Amino acid sequence: MKCKKNIRNIIVFTVLSMTTMFFINTSFAANMGKVNVETANLRETADKEGKVLKQLAINTEVEVIERTGDWYSVKSGDVTGYIRQDLLAVEEQNDNKQEESAQTVTEVTAQNNNENNEKATENNVEEKAESGKVEEQKEEKTKIVAENTKLKIVPAINATDIIEVKQGDEVEIIESINGWVCIQLGTTKGWIREEKLKSKEQPVEEVKEEAKEQEEQAQEQPAEKKIKTSYIGSETVNLRKEANTSSDVLAKLSLNTSVDVYSEENGWCKVKYGAMEGYISSSLLSDTKKETSRSAETPRTNTETTQTAQTAAAPSAIGGTVVGTAMNYIGSSYKYGASGPSSFDCSGFTSYIYAQHGVSLNRTAAGQYSNGVAVSRDQLQPGDLVMFGKSGINHVGIYIGGGQIVHAANPSRGVTTDTINSGYYNNNYVGARRVN
Repeated sequence: MKCKKNIRNIIVFTVLSMTTMFFINTSFAANMGKVNVETANLRETADKEGKVLKQLAINTEVEVIERTGDWYSVKSGDVTGYIRQDLLAVEEQNDNKQEESAQTVTEVTAQNNNENNEKATENNVEEKAESGKVEEQKEEKTKIVAENTKLKIVPAINATDIIEVKQGDEVEIIESINGWVCIQLGTTKGWIREEKLKSKEQPVEEVKEEAKEQEEQAQEQPAEKKIKTSYIGSETVNLRKEANTSSDVLAKLSLNTSVDVYSEENGWCKVKYGAMEGYISSSLLSDTKKETSRSAETPRTNTETTQTAQTAAAPSAIGGTVVGTAMNYIGSSYKYGASGPSSFDCSGFTSYIYAQHGVSLNRTAAGQYSNGVAVSRDQLQPGDLVMFGKSGINHVGIYIGGGQIVHAANPSRGVTTDTINSGYYNNNYVGARRVN
């Protein structure tokens, strides 16, 4: 009789253990994540040099397979690859099911084996204690907004605003990166500076005082200073991303264009031209402007020379028709590396549109900055190419008038229109080119 009872207990325990493993495996496979930046690269290997298989827009959901160091192995549609963990918010939704399944096995086993009743009771007490700790940790993840501020779409000062959060709003902390905190307010997720939050017990005045001290400390940090102004000493000179001749060309600068020099080392000068920073060979710079045949006939002031260089572009002959063609593609999808006719990336879109009017453009956004002639922002006309970027050029669109551009924005929005007079495109405007 005792033997039969033991066999029955073994069978029950085995069945319940297999059921528990099933739920655990199901829970693991069901882990999902959401992209928490505007655009994230899904790579073939778990390193930043890995081939980009796909670009994912903010809030795109992916299935999380496993974590490898600082990377997640994920599946998006039929594509499997790797994404950096700081670009993904992972939600493990089935932890409670795992705990309930494990607890069920413990309880049933205890009921079928009187000798383990006491041990099972102790386990239940420990589980409750752990549950209490989890509740305490969850409570610590809830904070209060210390002062009115804007919720950002990505962790960057110049990022697009989502909504305004008010002083006293209670928010849930999702994750923290480099002084930025991803929070959830109702159904909205976004990023806020860490100093804008306080614990429930911390007075608002104390938080404001800490924020003020941090701001004062930041202001005390010495900024990089300009050492001189130099001028381009040849007809055309490349402004490069790095201090070597094989580096990417950010822009082509013409004779006598002025640049601010910040440092000089190993035959290269670190310079700033407009909003762009890059490197120019020291031998191609001059401390004074070089005399040309035109300047010899009619001397000009520095201001007059700069204005002439910026506004010398003749009115575009095809700008209006280029805009008309471009507007026909609104709603087309965005795909990295695509050049039409049904999907595009930003420079693929501009080159495809201009090709239909017999004009060949360079393939990349930075390369297109050397096409045509420069035009100042206050002289923009429909059809002009407009470039953007924080450190170098990484985006291009077609100006359509009224402070608007048409462009291949990103995977979530495709070909659409945006204003350049506010938000990201205003803050990261680099320059414009007119292609006739």
